[in-house]
Amino acid sequence: MSDTDSFIDEVTEEVRRDRLFALMKRYGWIAVLVVLLIVGGAGYREYKLASDRAKAEALGDGMLAALENNESPARIAALAEVETDSAAGRAVAQMLRVGEMIRNGDEGDAIPLLDALATDADLPQTYRQMAGFKALLLKSKDMEPAARKTAIEGFIQSGGPLRLFAEEQMALAELDAGEADAAMARLQRILQDAETTGGLRRRASQLIVALGGTPEVPANDAGASGQ
Repeated sequence: MSDTDSFIDEVTEEVRRDRLFALMKRYGWIAVLVVLLIVGGAGYREYKLASDRAKAEALGDGMLAALENNESPARIAALAEVETDSAAGRAVAQMLRVGEMIRNGDEGDAIPLLDALATDADLPQTYRQMAGFKALLLKSKDMEPAARKTAIEGFIQSGGPLRLFAEEQMALAELDAGEADAAMARLQRILQDAETTGGLRRRASQLIVALGGTPEVPANDAGASGQ
């Protein structure tokens, strides 16, 4: 390589270096900002996780402390005082409170709380459905069979996790309405449904036997019970 070529290479390298320094001076703050954002974002995420965990632990401690009261009225009052800024946490506390009210015979006071949860737009759909279904169960004893069946049908059509429990309640409503054949057919469908829980299958089988029928247990369940 000639001296001229070496000189050109050195000049080219110096020009590149000067341009790089100029770019760093002009835009270097962007790189610094990106680094700060990454570090700050990671720090905020850790803070948020720790804060959420602390709030969840505080909520759990508050509910456990409320349930440690010896008398149901004291538990009900303590659960009403549990504080949380989480809609789901509030729903859990209210459902526990409702359970205590029912055990204490205060079903009339529990229904409005359940109705409020069922229409709370801040809650996930699952929570609203659970509250609405529980309210329906409390109200059903005072409802005419036709109105009761209409209300239950909404939970069946929703296709949610309560669908099969709603089918069970529909069978009971059909029995109250004198529709024994329809109730029997519905109970047999419950037995055949792959999503039916063990407890629900047992209740459906017992009711079918009480009605004078024979439970049509799926083949795999029959084989398992015969082993």
